[in-house]
Amino acid sequence: MSETNASWFERAKAVIPGGVDSPVRSFRSVGGTPYTVRSGKGAYVTDVEGAAYLDFVQSYGASLLGHAHPAVVATLREAVTLGTTFGAPTPGEVLLAEAMTSRVAGLEQVRFVSSGTEAVMSAVRLARGATGRDKIVKFDGCYHGHSDALLVAGGSGVAQLGLPGSAGVTAGAVADTIVAPYNEVPTLDERVAAVLVEPVAANMNLVAPAPGFLAALREECDRVGALLIFDEVITGFRLSLGGAEEFFAVTPDVWCFGKVIGGGLPVGAFGASRGLLSALAPEGPVYQAGTLSGNPLATAAGAAVLELVSGEDLTDLTGRVERFATGLADAVASAGLFALTPNAGPLMGLYLSREQVPAPTNFAEARELCDNGLYGPFFHAMLRQGVALAPGAYEILFTSLAHSDEDLDRTIACAGEAAQIAAKT
Repeated sequence: MSETNASWFERAKAVIPGGVDSPVRSFRSVGGTPYTVRSGKGAYVTDVEGAAYLDFVQSYGASLLGHAHPAVVATLREAVTLGTTFGAPTPGEVLLAEAMTSRVAGLEQVRFVSSGTEAVMSAVRLARGATGRDKIVKFDGCYHGHSDALLVAGGSGVAQLGLPGSAGVTAGAVADTIVAPYNEVPTLDERVAAVLVEPVAANMNLVAPAPGFLAALREECDRVGALLIFDEVITGFRLSLGGAEEFFAVTPDVWCFGKVIGGGLPVGAFGASRGLLSALAPEGPVYQAGTLSGNPLATAAGAAVLELVSGEDLTDLTGRVERFATGLADAVASAGLFALTPNAGPLMGLYLSREQVPAPTNFAEARELCDNGLYGPFFHAMLRQGVALAPGAYEILFTSLAHSDEDLDRTIACAGEAAQIAAKT
């Protein structure tokens, strides 16, 4: 069989549901056949046909240094010779935990898991166990993994497929989940165990928190004794070295991490003060476990990334993304369309519109722009020029430290041509 994207996708569909292991990888919302990646290096990926793409997916934010960074690869080569998993404590998990807690003010301990979904699911269980309360508040359009109680009104792939939630999730599973509009502070009562929020909403494209929103959530949680949980699977160690806590000067009770802390390998973590985490087994009554938690390869790679990335690197990346956002919006405007390119630190969104509109502040406003039919033609026009964006309008662009100014300039030039094509649809 020939080495083509189409042939690999046909093989995948025969043995993997929909041909993908995560719905966000499918081209369902943009049409066409997914490219199958053979390898990646820095800011680029190469598919099975040998075509190279300037990659703004970057494993949805996991690859802060770009793909196959030499230092991370060297770390993994050394680590793998020592063994891949033990089901026992290892030095690597201690070193990564020390690196994380030293960077985030108020974060005293972390418990490692294998994914962001596990991290948030475990944090919610911790909050309920520690407070003795049942209710959880989340925000419309924020995605916190695919656990049953949190899929309701989720963004990312749930929104891209036009689903309100998921079949198979019972009414009972979401009965204790309260959904509020993002950027509006809900009035809580003593039934609420925790408020769960993305500090920057990055699964409805990008919606930044309104000034004072996060601080007001902190105050409202304090008023009723609820816990504030920051889902920093995307923002952690990317907004700044101290994540959203440092960036917004608001301290949650519980943090959830993923992506960056694994250096490209599967990982998640949740953390809090020593006092709060004393509720976890084996010290306390809240049970949580995982055979591969604290995997030595993932912790070694994550520690290498945190050691390599400085605050100056993230400040520089933020400045380059701000210039990139302006240039991209100007290029799209030159073709007769409008682009909103909101950014928070080095995180950047892209909404396309036929008329000038204000930046979205919540999921309802974001959904109108994401579902207007412009993104699919724009996506494919960019892909034909060798620039890979996420195959769905609800995702953001991830610019890594490996993306050069020349890469960003090339993307801007391609965007102008792609916008001309999209404008004709």
